[in-house]
Amino acid sequence: MNAKIKIKFPIIVEGRYDKSAISSMFDATVITTGGFGVFNSKEKQALIKKLAEKGGIILLTDSDGGGKQIRSFLSGIVEKEKLHHLYIPEIKGKEKRKKTSSKAGLLGVEGVGRDVLEKVLLPFADTGACGENTESKNEKRLTKLDLFKDGLSGAPDAFQKRKLLAETLGLPKDISANSLVEIINLALGYTQYREAYERLFCGTE
Repeated sequence: MNAKIKIKFPIIVEGRYDKSAISSMFDATVITTGGFGVFNSKEKQALIKKLAEKGGIILLTDSDGGGKQIRSFLSGIVEKEKLHHLYIPEIKGKEKRKKTSSKAGLLGVEGVGRDVLEKVLLPFADTGACGENTESKNEKRLTKLDLFKDGLSGAPDAFQKRKLLAETLGLPKDISANSLVEIINLALGYTQYREAYERLFCGTE
């Protein structure tokens, strides 16, 4: 089995099959837009923007009209210098799982294969400077149990407490517990969560 190539930035793709294809070949954080769902999901938009602020993101959508619409939308909410546009070539074909080809008749990210994806993503391979990213790898990850213990989930005032925390962290005020855990772990880190929580609810300066 070929070793997975580590990619230095999170990769934004359209759907779960794209994510599955990328994750099977590369060591990378992969986020889906849920197709056009990202247009109306404040939580998904917040996650993508926070990931971009952290160091940049790779945008890898299909080459069809839908992929271009999603790319255009994300280009409008993410700082230009934080967004790395990558494109798959226009290859005619049909994904194995589908009965018919797409309207454009082109393979999407999930169908182009390892050789194509490696060629596209290799410029962003993490060559692994000694000790790089050690802190983030070893840092504690937030869990739903942590939220429960902190009164941010399962308690009568959990929503109001999450709302206050979200405002402090620059996140959507109505963020769900699941989305809060995802954004903390992928974009902010447990330390930032704990510091914000203690300032708000424990009187820590």
